[in-house]
Amino acid sequence: MTTLTVSADALTRARQVVAPHVLRTATRRWPLLERLTGTETWLKHENHNPTAAFKVRGGLTYLSRLREEQPGRGVISASRGNHAQSLAYAGGVFGVPVTIVVPVGNSPDKDAATRAYGAEVVVHGSDFQESVEHARTLAEERGLHMVPAIHPWLVEGVATYPAEMHEDAPGLDRVYVPVGMGSGISAHLAVRDLLGLSTEVVGVVAEGAPAYALSVAAGRPVATERADTFVDGVACRVPDPSAVATMVAGGVRVVVVSDQQAKQAMVELYRATHNLVEPAGALGLAAATAEREANAGRRIGLVLTGGNADHDVLEAAFAASAG
Repeated sequence: MTTLTVSADALTRARQVVAPHVLRTATRRWPLLERLTGTETWLKHENHNPTAAFKVRGGLTYLSRLREEQPGRGVISASRGNHAQSLAYAGGVFGVPVTIVVPVGNSPDKDAATRAYGAEVVVHGSDFQESVEHARTLAEERGLHMVPAIHPWLVEGVATYPAEMHEDAPGLDRVYVPVGMGSGISAHLAVRDLLGLSTEVVGVVAEGAPAYALSVAAGRPVATERADTFVDGVACRVPDPSAVATMVAGGVRVVVVSDQQAKQAMVELYRATHNLVEPAGALGLAAATAEREANAGRRIGLVLTGGNADHDVLEAAFAASAG
């Protein structure tokens, strides 16, 4: 299986593509957050990006490269939300028509935002994997380029944020990264290795969507029949082989957290930083809180990967905390 890496030249190019559209996001400490983690903690605010999530960086680099190779060709992809908005936003920047397939019952707010950025939204399938399969069919029927959920061009763009993070908070001992399809954690591993750092990169998944935890443990992709979790951003049941290979080669350890832990972390992030966070963006704090004793004396990093949470999702999280 091929691993995902980023060269120094590719990272430089990606930063040049991303910078005009995505301002450098803050990496900062929050005293109340450190009361929860019990150690020095740096939080990367990717929720402050134009689409309120880190993935916009990858969408920009992907469509920038595609435009050079296949100018004028429209694209299609499947997404639960942040990847969709990323491509829709980048499509507006580069003049590329974008179609996104989402599953039935997907976040209405995320679908509305994707449309607002100019993309066509097609609703099909009971989950993300069925949406992917339908997107492939439509790509053939309409002559569109199929954008995968993870690809070296996407990882190049995403890598711009861990590069910023390590510049702003040098010497991190451990970074917790939510794992959906794997572009974020692959980018962290690529940047760590490119910079020659010793930082431990820890993946975090939801217990209702353990495919990547099972895959890393087995050393190969392991699919699950269902991905049943409140944390929609990591609701994957068919892992990407290149992401699994990258995680295994990078010595990644995966922490599994419950939906209740994710909800509590969402509430705690709001209390500590006054940022509203989507469930996936809270997984790092959930894992770090669970590993509070093991982190004593370490400098750790968390990534607030996105802030795209519908009102009912936020309401469920705060209601669970109150109960």
